[in-house]
Amino acid sequence: MKIGFIGLGNMASAIMQGIISNSVVSASDVYGYDVSDAAKEKAKENKINILGSNLDVASNSDVLILAVKPQFLSDAVKELNGKISSNTIVISIVAGRTIEALEELLGEVKIVRTMPNTPALIREAAIGYSFNGLIAEEDKAVVKKILSSFGKAIEVPERLMDAVVGVSGSAPAYVFMFIEAMADGAVAEGMPRALAYEFAAQAVMGSARLMLETGKHPGELKDMVCSPAGTTIAAVRSLEESGFRGSVMDAVIEASEVSKEL
Repeated sequence: MKIGFIGLGNMASAIMQGIISNSVVSASDVYGYDVSDAAKEKAKENKINILGSNLDVASNSDVLILAVKPQFLSDAVKELNGKISSNTIVISIVAGRTIEALEELLGEVKIVRTMPNTPALIREAAIGYSFNGLIAEEDKAVVKKILSSFGKAIEVPERLMDAVVGVSGSAPAYVFMFIEAMADGAVAEGMPRALAYEFAAQAVMGSARLMLETGKHPGELKDMVCSPAGTTIAAVRSLEESGFRGSVMDAVIEASEVSKEL
């Protein structure tokens, strides 16, 4: 199997590193092109094949990954309509571009719409994905293998993909803001900043793993920490008074709505 990338930015680099390090394919079976010379030079660090055009990449790929910014997609694929093999699987990580929009640009081809997030850089992405009607069962297994090489891949109906953007694609930014804010609070209490970041980040990571590995409802896990008249319930009250939950909900909804407008 040969995998091609149109666009060689940070997310493409993270994905190809996952693919190569997990032996989905070897670096010699990965192809790519980007209009940016700097991106091409950086991609060479992964020892992949840099080709001369997007069409060259598409012609050499069994799986073609579209990894460009939404505003650049039309220009990037304009020469590909009618020239992609009917056997090629096209995986798009382009935010906000629906399967229907991709079909209009590319013609009648196998399409997978995905939304990964930046923890792909450490192979811990959360990836939502949806298929068009041309994807066969054997294709689905290939897609799952590729996406699982850099994170947790979850199939969802396409109507939920904008919600995936809000709750996962954009979410690392919310989490980093939360970590930074917790660390600021600890610094205000006298803790050195580097130590505060370490405590805050570990607390977030451990809490997330606890929920995923126990399968318990987050409310139940919260209640387990909240002793009567204790420190945690006092902190929870403060968060509720400042509209914490509503602010987070608004952030997810806002990101989802912007995704629909892209």
